[in-house]
Amino acid sequence: MANVSVNDARKDYGAFKAIKGVSMEIENGEFVVLVGPSGCGKSTLLRMIAGLEGITSGAIQIGTHVVNDLPPKDRDIAMVFQNYALYPHMTVAQNMGFSLRLKAHATPDIKARVDRAARILGLESLLERYPKQLSGGQRQRVAMGRAIVRDPAVFLFDEPLSNLDAKLRVQMRSEIKELHQRLKTTTIYVTHDQIEAMTMADKIVVMKDGKIEQMGSPLDLYDQPSNQFVAGFIGSPAMNFIKGAMTEEGFRTAEGVLLPTLKKPDNAAIYGIRPENIHLDPEGIEIGIVVLEPTGSETLVIAKLGEQTTTCVFRERIRAKPGETLRVSPDMAAIHLFDDAGVNIGSSRAW
Repeated sequence: MANVSVNDARKDYGAFKAIKGVSMEIENGEFVVLVGPSGCGKSTLLRMIAGLEGITSGAIQIGTHVVNDLPPKDRDIAMVFQNYALYPHMTVAQNMGFSLRLKAHATPDIKARVDRAARILGLESLLERYPKQLSGGQRQRVAMGRAIVRDPAVFLFDEPLSNLDAKLRVQMRSEIKELHQRLKTTTIYVTHDQIEAMTMADKIVVMKDGKIEQMGSPLDLYDQPSNQFVAGFIGSPAMNFIKGAMTEEGFRTAEGVLLPTLKKPDNAAIYGIRPENIHLDPEGIEIGIVVLEPTGSETLVIAKLGEQTTTCVFRERIRAKPGETLRVSPDMAAIHLFDDAGVNIGSSRAW
């Protein structure tokens, strides 16, 4: 295991700046998820840590060594890719042990390590099969096993679940987290899926346009996002953003609807509230139902507040229909206020 330190790392492709001065500290044994939209630089940063991409400037340190100029094989890392990258002509056991054979490990040692990884991942009965005989989830386990046998200081995962169906993604998500809890190896995991980030990470790093927008624990980012981008990216369904301005009475929307708030910063221009923090209230604000989606355990309602679209999630079963109205109130402890630049200037949970 090892800590990973990234200090003002930059990556340029000619005039295009892919990574713009990223700095972060990853503690020994920590599970860190890099998350953000496509093109934000998260995979590029991971490949820089792995040594698959050169670094234009700055420093990357793994353990006590600055690794800027070290090739991937000398960085004591193991990487799991999105497309599995298995050799089709090798069995599961041969795929898992291949890197050890390249390093001239003794055959008994290779077998012992492969058998241990197979037990951890439930692959004992598949060791003599070839990749074409495996399901997508089994192939991903083999790719993980190939990383485990190396006993690296750092695991790197590059969107490893993107090729799996929804049900299998949920299962594999749990298996990867359980694997980390068992091995305690420092792990850096890249995904564009914020649900994966929330459920798996000890720490989330949210990236946008080659820079870090915010990093912290999943609940810190969820409860106290630093800006509108993070607030909208973390959480599903996404936070509602309602345009308006602050008045003496409270926040008044662009259509003149008054929304309650505990504080009244003069520069508030956007009122943020998560869908699950809006509750039914016969004395509350009127919204017009556009779409109603019952899922059994809860009901998602897309509605209009004036002319602005608002999403609500209720635990109750709603009998109303599109075209009808509901009355709701926001949870006063879960309101966020943003200025024109999108900076969070008022988070109820921090007041």
